[in-house]
Amino acid sequence: MKQKTLKESFSISGKGLHTGLQITATFMPAAENTGYKIQRVDLPDQPIIDAVAENVIETSRGTVVGKGDVRISTIEHAMAALYCAEIDNCLIQVDAPELPILEGSAIEFVNAIERVGVVEQNAEKDYFIIKSKIEVVDEATGSSIIVLPDDVFSINTMVSYDSPILTNQFAAMERMNDFKDQIAASRTFVFVREIEPLLKNNLIKGGDLDNAIVIYDREMEQADLDRLADTIGVEHKPANQLGYINNKPLVFDNEPARHKLLDILGDIALVGRPIRGRIIATRPGHTINNKFARFLRKEIGRQDLQAPIYDPNKVPLMDTNKIRTLLPHRYPFLLVDKVIEIGQKHIVGVKNVSGNEPFFQGHFPQEPVMPGVLIVEAMAQTGGLLVLNSVDDPERYSTYFMKIDNVKFRQKVVPGDTLVFHLSMITEIRRGCAYMKGYAFVGEKIVSEAEFMAQIIKNK
Repeated sequence: MKQKTLKESFSISGKGLHTGLQITATFMPAAENTGYKIQRVDLPDQPIIDAVAENVIETSRGTVVGKGDVRISTIEHAMAALYCAEIDNCLIQVDAPELPILEGSAIEFVNAIERVGVVEQNAEKDYFIIKSKIEVVDEATGSSIIVLPDDVFSINTMVSYDSPILTNQFAAMERMNDFKDQIAASRTFVFVREIEPLLKNNLIKGGDLDNAIVIYDREMEQADLDRLADTIGVEHKPANQLGYINNKPLVFDNEPARHKLLDILGDIALVGRPIRGRIIATRPGHTINNKFARFLRKEIGRQDLQAPIYDPNKVPLMDTNKIRTLLPHRYPFLLVDKVIEIGQKHIVGVKNVSGNEPFFQGHFPQEPVMPGVLIVEAMAQTGGLLVLNSVDDPERYSTYFMKIDNVKFRQKVVPGDTLVFHLSMITEIRRGCAYMKGYAFVGEKIVSEAEFMAQIIKNK
């Protein structure tokens, strides 16, 4: 799949939840591999902050990114909309220290993205594929996030509060396509008992009954409730009637749980790569969400490249017979058994290393080790199949390697290992020459890597 960005720019205006300012945010297309960036155009030098997990500086009442003295808050709803539209690259320009709260959900961002459209870019989308269980726990709050392997991205969310109105709720999103209809319109929520402390901390100046669900779950004196209503500029409510006191009814019976799911999406967007796996979140909040996103970013940084998924039960795209029609190599020098994945700019090939390989007779009889030069040769043959796949009538061409650079060997390969090769184009093919980067894996470990330059030549 290809990376995506907006087809054209759009602007959204509204109140800031915490500042109460009238704010305009402009969402703009961005180049490949840009990611999400937010620019404060109201400041003299118009600084840009990367919207990534390690730049989050506060999570108490929303997600706040910052760099030095510059900060931008309440970004999670916009991030969720971009993430679920599968947009990889976007620059957001905002004229205040926060994004507008709008109606407290992501639906207006979703509608604006649909209005201007999304366009594919040339670079390939780089998924982070969950291959084993990952769990992040906050012992103090009882919050946890678990992610499990899955073929698609999905979320299950469970919330629990000490409240007679909002106790236990569950929400789920099985597919990204469900976001608009099932999640995006879910509004943020607050308990009446939390409002006064927030006001004392100079927050929620722009909060009202139209942009948040307000939950009145503990009876107050009528005079105290009236005074609070006057402070936030809303009509008086009977102090003996507990429940939701909004002007607009709930969009969903479990709207708070769905909003918590929305927040997870916005915070997961700050991982910087789309995820393939199932998230199970218990009592989530921005703090545990960010802790989880930071952990995933460390995992991504620790791995130069994820090993391709190899399912030996799947029918290969190219078997040995097909490979023999494209490559001139024969026993004992044909070192690719099958191709399991191929795209415009990448290929994944497999070599099963048997104890009967002829090179083990001399390398080495007492401790058989596959020669490094043959690992590189196997990578090169896989790369040759990628190059030949780009031309018409590939049987009429051969690839010849002109240069091999930056070769590294990290681990020995022995009988019984299955080598999985991942080759990708570094540049476009120009004048019949291709420049590729190759990796060889055994399991999840990189055993070798190299860069190749090859030329396509028509057979005589």
